[in-house]
Amino acid sequence: MSALHQIPSFKPLYEQIKTLLTESLVAGEWRPSEMIPSEIELAERYKVSQGTVRKAIDSLASENILIRRQGKGTYVATHDAEIIKRRFLRLAAANGQKEALQSEFLSCDKTKAEESVAKLLGLKPGAGVIEIKRLLTFSGRPLIYDHIVVPANPFKGLNSIKTIESNGSMYSMYESQFGIRMIRAEEKLKAVSADKEAASALGLEVGFSLLSIERVSFTYGDKPMEWRLGLCITDDHYYLSELE
Repeated sequence: MSALHQIPSFKPLYEQIKTLLTESLVAGEWRPSEMIPSEIELAERYKVSQGTVRKAIDSLASENILIRRQGKGTYVATHDAEIIKRRFLRLAAANGQKEALQSEFLSCDKTKAEESVAKLLGLKPGAGVIEIKRLLTFSGRPLIYDHIVVPANPFKGLNSIKTIESNGSMYSMYESQFGIRMIRAEEKLKAVSADKEAASALGLEVGFSLLSIERVSFTYGDKPMEWRLGLCITDDHYYLSELE
């Protein structure tokens, strides 16, 4: 039985092809920054029209999973690409000034998942996780206290050295070191008061008003792979969201 016939037939045909392409990405058939086969080749492979393949690729491109390059072909998107690199970082200066972003490492520890985070990551409470804490500075000023949790098994070998060597780009490091690419994220925003830990890291008084950004990032197959809490100073910055 062909792979296409294993997908529920009630889905539109291009959605079925999109699912098969995604499965190939999950399996590592095409790696980040590599070119995928042409539409003609894929149409022959799946025994469908070139137009159906094109529609499936267009859908994946709209989700920043694939990138079309005029006259060159279609490539698997990568966090090294400039248009992707800071896609999940939305804090911007109120005066519009472009700022140099840097990361200051604080800690990286193996621990057990708290119940709330485990649930968001699809893990059992107490499952092994890796917990990272760092400061994100904008033109030298600490603005974000970043608390990251990832499941231990897919990120076996993630440690302080790899975190520091990532030079602040965690998603690029996930991709290059562990073959895990984040393709989308869900965020929850609310106003909070700085607790003792965040206040100390950011050089603030306890109780200072911060913007809390809780994020869960997903890889192929809509699998949650990272929980992140960013506590942000927004006295002269704001959260920028671009809607399409």
